[in-house]
Amino acid sequence: MNFLPEPINKYVTEHSGDEPELLQQLTRETYQKILQPRMLSGHYQGRVLSMISKLVNPTTILEIGTYTGYSALCLAEGLNKDGVLHTIDINEELVDFQRKYFDKSEYGALIHQHLGDASEIIPKLDTTFDLVFIDADKENYANYFHMVIDKLNPGGIILSDNVLWSGKVIEPLKKDDVSTEALIKYNKLLKDDARVETLVLPIRDGLTVSRKK
Repeated sequence: MNFLPEPINKYVTEHSGDEPELLQQLTRETYQKILQPRMLSGHYQGRVLSMISKLVNPTTILEIGTYTGYSALCLAEGLNKDGVLHTIDINEELVDFQRKYFDKSEYGALIHQHLGDASEIIPKLDTTFDLVFIDADKENYANYFHMVIDKLNPGGIILSDNVLWSGKVIEPLKKDDVSTEALIKYNKLLKDDARVETLVLPIRDGLTVSRKK
């Protein structure tokens, strides 16, 4: 979902950085072959992720929720020359698809795939992170935050996707809507946690930037 009027959204996209050809190919094949292609970050948000990563210039990135690899490739653009990106996804059927595009890029050797439950994998990663991107099951966003905050280096950034959830976060909460309820609680957590300073960006479906103090 985009919160800007379509003509303005089109103008913003057209006057931002071009989408790399490899990511255009990835998008086309995702729409042709993979379920729920709207889960892709897409051109504009991808350029936002790339820009933030380049500003941070991280040595270590953690991505929770790989999908077909679009966002990982965008984030990898900002890695320093000795950097590494760890990306976690629970869908075994997507592993080969992801790897194909990772290896087509110049970052293939820097991207480490992890298959399985993120809540089990994160504690086993014996490293700290400069940049974390959370874009997985919404019910566990708060759990992922608590798992990564102590692994995040001072000044490090946590990016959280879909935090506006098609505007549902400001609507009356429907019974059994666990995803919306979880996101409302997560957004409050980021606002209230003294360890981070947070900014919500109304980009696509909402993107939060949280900086560890």
